[in-house]
Amino acid sequence: MNEVKNLYNILFVEDEKATRDNYVRYLKRYFLDVYEADNGEDAYRIYKEKKPHILIVDINIPKLNGIELLKKIRKDDHTTKAIILSAHSQTNYLLEAAELKLTKYLVKPISRQELKNALNLVLKELCNFNVSAKKVLHLKENFYWDFYSKELFSSATSILLTNKEKKILSILTSNLNKTFTYDEIIVKVWYSYEEDKIDALKTIIKNLRKKLPRDTIKNIYGIGYRLVS
Repeated sequence: MNEVKNLYNILFVEDEKATRDNYVRYLKRYFLDVYEADNGEDAYRIYKEKKPHILIVDINIPKLNGIELLKKIRKDDHTTKAIILSAHSQTNYLLEAAELKLTKYLVKPISRQELKNALNLVLKELCNFNVSAKKVLHLKENFYWDFYSKELFSSATSILLTNKEKKILSILTSNLNKTFTYDEIIVKVWYSYEEDKIDALKTIIKNLRKKLPRDTIKNIYGIGYRLVS
């Protein structure tokens, strides 16, 4: 995870207020929407209303414990990612939790790094799930281009692009085996050929390269550009 906020939302369920406040603040650095609850019944209500992509649930919560909450959710939902937090490492808890399709079972006390590692695993799973449902092009280092939404993603994080950067990336991703000439790209982006647009094109490519893994856009000297996935 990096400081660019993810598109996914998350529900954190913990009855100890100080612990909950601490982790909610931390999670808000990485996720646009972070919901919270201090008991299982409220958590289930928020889950039904907000449909979070990720659940982080402590086992020992009142009204409906973490195992019971996830069992209730799993009756109809087998795709929402879940992480369990527990002070228990006994076999019976682990066996019961294993049936709930968890991404991770974390034994308290947990460090922020442990939670971050678990969330990175969740984001990778979500990314792979979404990629299978969309028409996307895999690039280097977990980057991918969504042909439908015209968006660039790093794992689950959307990378902000200008309109012209989107147009150029759409052109380059349309045929990986083709080198697009400067003239072709200029006509497609500006709708007519003007020689003075070559410098503008080079500037946009330079900025676009900063947002992509190294050597994703290859310059074919004197001809144009091609994409290397």
